Amino acid sequence: MKNVIGLALLTSAILSGCGEKEEATKNNSSNDVVNSYNSINKEQLAEHVKVLASDEFEGRAPSTRGEELTLDYLTKQLTAVGFKPGNGDSFLQSVPMVSIEASPEMSLSIGGKEYKYGDEMVMGSSRITEFSELNKSDLVFVGYGINAPEYNWNDYKGLDVKGKTVVMLVNDPGFATKDPSVFNGNAMTYYGRWTYKYEEASRQGAEGAIIIHETDAASYGWSVVEHSWTGPQFGFVRDDKNMGRVAVEGWVNTDVAKELFAKAGLNFDEAKAKAAKGSYHVDMGDLNASVKVKNTVKESVSYNFIATLPGRTKPDEHILYTAHWDHLGKDTSLEGDQVYNGAVDNATGTGALIEVAEAFAKLPVTPERSITIMAVTAEEQGLLGSKYYAANPIIPAAKTVANINMDALGVVGRSKDVSVYGLGQSELDEFLTQAVKKQDRVISGDPRPAAGIYYRSDHFAFANIGVPALYAKSGKEPVDEATKALRESLKATLGKCYHNVCDEYSERWDLSGAVEDMQAFFEVGYELSKENVWPQWSKSSEFKR
Repeated sequence: MKNVIGLALLTSAILSGCGEKEEATKNNSSNDVVNSYNSINKEQLAEHVKVLASDEFEGRAPSTRGEELTLDYLTKQLTAVGFKPGNGDSFLQSVPMVSIEASPEMSLSIGGKEYKYGDEMVMGSSRITEFSELNKSDLVFVGYGINAPEYNWNDYKGLDVKGKTVVMLVNDPGFATKDPSVFNGNAMTYYGRWTYKYEEASRQGAEGAIIIHETDAASYGWSVVEHSWTGPQFGFVRDDKNMGRVAVEGWVNTDVAKELFAKAGLNFDEAKAKAAKGSYHVDMGDLNASVKVKNTVKESVSYNFIATLPGRTKPDEHILYTAHWDHLGKDTSLEGDQVYNGAVDNATGTGALIEVAEAFAKLPVTPERSITIMAVTAEEQGLLGSKYYAANPIIPAAKTVANINMDALGVVGRSKDVSVYGLGQSELDEFLTQAVKKQDRVISGDPRPAAGIYYRSDHFAFANIGVPALYAKSGKEPVDEATKALRESLKATLGKCYHNVCDEYSERWDLSGAVEDMQAFFEVGYELSKENVWPQWSKSSEFKR
């Protein structure tokens, strides 16, 4: 396969070299490009993943020893291949954060019943305070909790929720209706994300905000809520100490929700159906919520890692590769294994950054535009590292040609297709289409549009400031029967281990698909680095608007 790819890339390199400066054509020969491309390999990626996802790195939580080890490892690896500090004379950008850990010694009291932390509900607070509570706060069901004028939708219309606790569904109405004329149909919009729902409840002046978890609508099981929203939760330190947020925010599982609706004299399924038809809200009878949240608050600083290979003729124009280095850290309350190693999510993407950087460094002539590698912090806490960078960019957005993001690469072998999340958003799709065509692969759309993946990783922050952003990975069509069998054998384990302590490196993995993805991403960046082009958003993209 590599010979086929090499021949195709050789032809591409010769053709694309036409019109370039004589020096570049002479020195950066097509064979050199092929050599760089083929230098990306699964053995090196596996070694990076083994180190980053080892118990020694303690799950790579922000502001821990695991962070120090991770940043040191990245510095050593990127320095070794010739990349320079990307933030003046430093590889690091400080990200001021606060850690808020709610004590699990709490119960949620509604309708005369106490609901258990972890099993039935998870509550916490974004306010930077040691104590926050709901005290007999009236419950109001606000459908999907969305206020979206462009969709003519407002679940809060005519409603005063000050002092009340809003209860809402996860995802957005398009998921329920599957009607493409309702929001984006089955493809989730940002209005379906939990981050938006808490933000909007806060803007509306609510005292509390509770999201009803449903596995299909959320695209993950209750165990993800139980593991991801317990323990230290990171956020930004704002001037108001986040007192503009609701006092308490959290989740309840579906069984609890059905019980609460029944106590309120409502039918949960009927209320869901009404919520999907249009802006909707209804008081939940005389039900009110009480919960006391005791927090351990620690202000700290975490870091984004930034390294650059300065461009030869256009050093101020950058191709930006990103991945998040963080995961969930350790939970010392667990018996046995206490480390959330985060091997797939996202030691694979972090290792891929190193591999792609090394491939560019192997070119005998540096690309015309700069290649910048960024490993961001606190993605697992709501994309905090990339959000902070977007608000405090080191490279101006107008000088950032494109963002290529790598998060949770495939570990189950090669695919006939490449899934592009947010397919049709920008012209970057065309660059990727050409790159994977040379690998005898085709582009396919988002395999899980209801999950809203395009809004759930770090490229989203760059898209929000106007930078065309690409997020893709090996698709669902296995290249052969052996790969199909491997996927079947690993399916249950990989699903169970998402955001769990068993997300560890396995010798059963097949990283050949991840290698093809990295090679394609390298080629996209290489083409962009030497062309005087600026990829554009499509006319239908909300980011263009």
